[in-house]
Amino acid sequence: MLLENKIAVVYGAGGAIGGAAARAFAEEGARVFVAGRTRATLDALAGTIRSGGGLAQPVVVDALDERAVADCVDGIVAQAGRIDISFNAIAAADVQEPLQKISVEDFLQPVTTVLRSQFLTTRAAARHMVPRGTGVILAFGGGGPQTLPGLGGFKVALDALEGLRRQWACELGPHGVRVVTLKSGGVPQAIPEGFPGGDEITAALEEATLLGRTAELRDVGQVAAFVASDRARTLTSTDVNISCGAIVD
Repeated sequence: MLLENKIAVVYGAGGAIGGAAARAFAEEGARVFVAGRTRATLDALAGTIRSGGGLAQPVVVDALDERAVADCVDGIVAQAGRIDISFNAIAAADVQEPLQKISVEDFLQPVTTVLRSQFLTTRAAARHMVPRGTGVILAFGGGGPQTLPGLGGFKVALDALEGLRRQWACELGPHGVRVVTLKSGGVPQAIPEGFPGGDEITAALEEATLLGRTAELRDVGQVAAFVASDRARTLTSTDVNISCGAIVD
């Protein structure tokens, strides 16, 4: 298995993307700490993973709370002995409106949410990875050169995440820690059931791809597991494009 005996924490595990990554990590042999704010959702996910023979434990934490994140990671290390993989897949909490109409607060909300959360979770993991000279930091939601009108601060937040990834990779690389982002161009399976305009969004996402199909949740999990594994040991300071050609590098 790709991640046998690895210790992983997945933030935003209660969401579709985080849950897919957590399940894939467990399937590949990792012991997974599923982190998020809603205990019931995390308990359900951990139960599903355990029923399939995997190892999972829920951890309630707000990934925007500096002290809570530090205590969460310290607690995982105290219990498991180390942390090998940190994957942040929390939602951006974005409001999508044209820039000429959006309020400054709504514009900045995804930028602040993404950068604060990714910075805090990476720093907390790095404190334990650096002394061991190994570790993998993953983030979901990398950007690309293209954008669309009416996205508010969402695309700006993704671009800022890529800048943060490059900075962390530069500083952590000499200590053996890899930093990679995943970008999908949109995963229709992650759209909540009954979401207004969901069918139209799915059709638009599919039409934008070169393959005529979009990434599925299982695709996200499997690629994340590979990138987190030693088979991808040459990957750092880069993004991994799983957009089926919707984002052309």
